[in-house]
Amino acid sequence: MKEAVLWEKKNGKIRCELCNHFCLIEEGKTGICGVRFNKNGVLYSLVYGKTVAENVDPIEKKPLFHFLPGSLAYSIATVGCNFFCSFCQNSEIAHPPKNGEIFYTNQTTPEKIVKSALSSGCKSISYTYTEPTVFFELAFDTAKIAKENGIKNNFVTNGYMSKEALKIISPFLDGANVDLKGDEDFYKKLCGAKQKPVIENISFMKELGIWVEVTTLIVPEYNDSEKQIEEIAKTIKNIDISIPWHVTRFYPAYKMADHYPASVEKIKRAREIGLEIGLKYVYTGNLWSDEGENTYCPSCHKLLIERSGFSILRNNIKDGKCVFCSEKIDGVFK
Repeated sequence: MKEAVLWEKKNGKIRCELCNHFCLIEEGKTGICGVRFNKNGVLYSLVYGKTVAENVDPIEKKPLFHFLPGSLAYSIATVGCNFFCSFCQNSEIAHPPKNGEIFYTNQTTPEKIVKSALSSGCKSISYTYTEPTVFFELAFDTAKIAKENGIKNNFVTNGYMSKEALKIISPFLDGANVDLKGDEDFYKKLCGAKQKPVIENISFMKELGIWVEVTTLIVPEYNDSEKQIEEIAKTIKNIDISIPWHVTRFYPAYKMADHYPASVEKIKRAREIGLEIGLKYVYTGNLWSDEGENTYCPSCHKLLIERSGFSILRNNIKDGKCVFCSEKIDGVFK
């Protein structure tokens, strides 16, 4: 076990200060995430160096469309999550067994992870699949070494980490895709969390200089009304109109395996709403070979990046600018 960061003793228990649940953990127990354990009055990470996934992915899979487009990302995860989303697509690895045992497929170190990323030709390391906040110690140590070796770092996250956690990792975190899942009622019913900290953290990431993209999974009957979609788009716009927004099609999964998928028309309409609200870059997700996957210049509206799935067919961005009109395109391109 690795001693955890961001905790304090409180009334004979431990207050974990890593995420916005701020769990008060009794001796011999874990927090909500199931991977941070109070042993003899000290908080430990149970997953340091214990990965359940290590893969080479196209960065577009995250999805990150304005962060080193066309590059490869070395993707890692441990078991654990601080949300309990009913529609989780990675439920098999999101939560440890109820008996408290931690499962993993590989014993590793930050040095080994960075070495694998380098040998795979990856330009970045993605902390993804589960929630990177709950394996913060491993992510932090890895990100620091990656940065020293010219590799960028990105989180694919629910955005529920504490502000202190963001401050600590911000010098080494170059980008993030944050889920903004729905309104307050959506978070309460389907995730076991609150919306406000996520919105605050998206804004705080921007202040810290972290490149941010946002994803919203459109779930029929829960967050798919035009009013709800407009509110999410307005929330993003109020932070920064240059934040790319990915509106993604829901497919049945986990506890919602008997639910029906979002319609193609609904996803396309959601993209239209985002653009009408004034966001510069809005993308459709889980719609194969849809024009909503492409990047268009917000000034001259010409096609800049043509995508098919996770592949880039053409790229008309040079030195961070549109090759047609020289408009600066927001993102991390080198």
